[in-house]
Amino acid sequence: MEIVVNAILTVVGLVLLCFGGNWLVSGGVTIAKKFRISNLVIGMTIVAYGTSTPELAASIAAAGEHSAIILGNIVGSNIANVGMVIGIAAILVPLAVRKSVLKKEIPIMLGVSVLLVLISIDGEISQYDGILLLGGLGVFTIYTFKDIMKQREKNNEKTQQHKKNLYLKSFGLIGLGVGLLYVGAILTVDNAVILAKEFGLSEKIIGLTVIAIGTSLPELITSIIAIRKGHADIGIGNIIGSNIYNILMIMGVGAVLGGVMISSDVYVDYAIMIIFSLSLLIALKTGIISKAMGVCLTVGYAVYLAVTFFK
Repeated sequence: MEIVVNAILTVVGLVLLCFGGNWLVSGGVTIAKKFRISNLVIGMTIVAYGTSTPELAASIAAAGEHSAIILGNIVGSNIANVGMVIGIAAILVPLAVRKSVLKKEIPIMLGVSVLLVLISIDGEISQYDGILLLGGLGVFTIYTFKDIMKQREKNNEKTQQHKKNLYLKSFGLIGLGVGLLYVGAILTVDNAVILAKEFGLSEKIIGLTVIAIGTSLPELITSIIAIRKGHADIGIGNIIGSNIYNILMIMGVGAVLGGVMISSDVYVDYAIMIIFSLSLLIALKTGIISKAMGVCLTVGYAVYLAVTFFK
């Protein structure tokens, strides 16, 4: 009976994720139009921060005693974001990607991934390493803010003062969306973990798979909703931004709160994370993530999950 209740609560969590993702995208698109900012930047900032709140919540809850969950959650989420989210999204609709994004933001995503590997060499991501990551978050935030200012200058239009109520509505939708994503993810993850433990899975595997998938559901739901509404830039920006924030912000916070111990076998997962990220560079020449590539990413992720469960 208890397992049935957990399963029902998991479904309730998924429903909240759907509503939260829809409102977050709606609010984000309106803000982008009113502030003369591209959908891509909104996806990398407001939407990415919002959909990363479940990972942050899960990592704070696991800080200290359950650091293996933090590491598994972050690495697993970054793999899931590319393999599952972009893969499924591209299967539904081929994703057009601006080449300027591939030349700037994707290399940044790869750079922070390599940084994570480098600070793990000594067997621990210490509190000092956490401070370094949070410092990197500050630098990336300043870079993004400057990019926003440049876009506003290029798209200088007269603002309409009488539409201030639309700003309030948009920020209200974003707030409600983030709140529902947070509650939905907690319900989904907590109950999924209970179900997973019934099958005797370790904390690391739970982090890499169950929690990683659970906390990546906001990205999946939000990206699919954005793409269905014709805002593919938000979907792509959401994934790139989330992967950067996962390492700089969430790992940074988790490490500062209590440090994260590194096991030798995690380097295989690091390599897979970087390989999945590198696959996005394939779209550099065409500017499109095709359905065929989406199938490859999704199948590759399914294989990764199977190997992780049974190794």
